[in-house]
Amino acid sequence: MFLVFLNFGTLFLLYEFFESTVSSIIFSLLAILCLYAFRTYDLENLESYNEQLVRVLLGTVVSFVPVLIFYPLLDDHVSKHAFVVNLTMNTLILPILNVSFHRLTRKDKPTRYLVVGKREEFESLLKRIERETNGRHIFAEYINPTLDLLSEKSNHYDAILVADLKFSNIIKKVSSKKIEYLPTFIEKVLQRIPVEIMQRYREFYEITFQGVKRHSPVKRIIDIVVSIIALILVSPIMLIIALCILFEDGRPIIFKQQRVGKDGKAFTVYKFRTMRNSQTSQAKFATHEQDRILRIGHIIRPYRLDELPQFLNVLRGDMSVVGPRPEQIDFASEYSQKIPFYDFRHIVKPGITGWAQIKYKYSSSVEETKEKLSYDLYYVKNRTILLDLKIMLHTFEVIIFKRGAK
Repeated sequence: MFLVFLNFGTLFLLYEFFESTVSSIIFSLLAILCLYAFRTYDLENLESYNEQLVRVLLGTVVSFVPVLIFYPLLDDHVSKHAFVVNLTMNTLILPILNVSFHRLTRKDKPTRYLVVGKREEFESLLKRIERETNGRHIFAEYINPTLDLLSEKSNHYDAILVADLKFSNIIKKVSSKKIEYLPTFIEKVLQRIPVEIMQRYREFYEITFQGVKRHSPVKRIIDIVVSIIALILVSPIMLIIALCILFEDGRPIIFKQQRVGKDGKAFTVYKFRTMRNSQTSQAKFATHEQDRILRIGHIIRPYRLDELPQFLNVLRGDMSVVGPRPEQIDFASEYSQKIPFYDFRHIVKPGITGWAQIKYKYSSSVEETKEKLSYDLYYVKNRTILLDLKIMLHTFEVIIFKRGAK
C-alpha cells in the first residue's frame, strides 16, 4: 500500500511540471487506478523490471483514454505534448522505482511454522503451499502436542499453524507465539478454498456458507449502472461485430443457450455467435470445437468480446457483472455429482467476470473445474463490493493479456 502512495506522489510531482494542480491530481489518480488494474503492484510482478515496464506502459496509456475523451474540456489545462512527456517519464521512472523499493523492503527470510497435526495428513497440501508461495512459508515440523511439548517446540519457530482443530484447547493456552488456523491461513495465502480443505473442515464451511448473504441491493445497483454505461460505450463495437457475423455466416447473430444461474435455476444466456450453424445436442467444451469457429470468432473470443451481450442478462437480473461463470446445464449436473460442494457456487448470481476467471485458466476437464471451483468458493464466501471492484479492474489485464482465453 505504501508503494501505491509513493507512486501517486511521484506521478503528481511529474505531472505538476506540465499541468495544473487539478489536472495533475486527476492524471495521477487515473494512472494509479490503471496501474492497479494491470497488477503492477502484485508481488510476482514487482520482481521483474520487464514486467514493470510492460505494465506501467500499458497502465499509463489506458489512463490517457478517459482524459482524451474529455480533452475538449481540459484543453486550457493540459497541453498536447504532456501525454508524450508523461508516458516517457512514467515508463522511465516508475519501473525502476517500484523494483528498487520492492527489493529494499521485501522479506527474504521465510516464515517457519510449527504445524499442529499429523505429517501424513497435511504434508502434501502444505508442500504445495510452499511451492505456490515460492518458499515464503516453510512448514518445518509436525507434532501432536501436549502443552509442555508445544511450549518447548514453539520457541524454535516463527509461528504455529493449527491444522488439526482438536488441539484448539491446548493452543489457546500458548500466548507467546503467532497462531494461525489452517482454513483461514490457506484462504489468506492462496486466495481460494481447495475442495479437500472444505471436506476436512466440512462442518465449519457448511455453517459459514449458510450464513453467506444471498442478496445485495447495492450490488444490484452497481450491476445496473455498470451495464448501462458499458452498453453505451461498446455499442459501436457490438454493431461492427454483429455486421461481421452477418456477412460471414448469416443469422442468427446472437447465440442463446440455457445456463445454470442463482439457486440452480436455468436462464438463457446471450452471446455473439462465434461458431458456424451446425448444432450439436451434446454439451462440449469450447476447446473441442475449434473447427467450427468463425473468422470473426478467432478475433473476438480471446478478448471476451463475444460476451458483451451478457450485459443484457445483467440488466434482466439473470446475471451480475461479477460472479462465478454460468455453466451449461449438462456440465453443471455432471460436476454436481462428481465434485463436492460444487452447488455452493450457485448461492450467488453468475457473472460476466469473476474471481475464478481472472485467477485461473479456462477449464476443460473435471479436475480443472475442481481447481477453478476453489476460486469460486473463495469468492462466494468473501464477496464484498470492494472485491467486486478489484475483479472488474483486473479483468482489463486478463483481456489485454488474453489469459484464460478459449
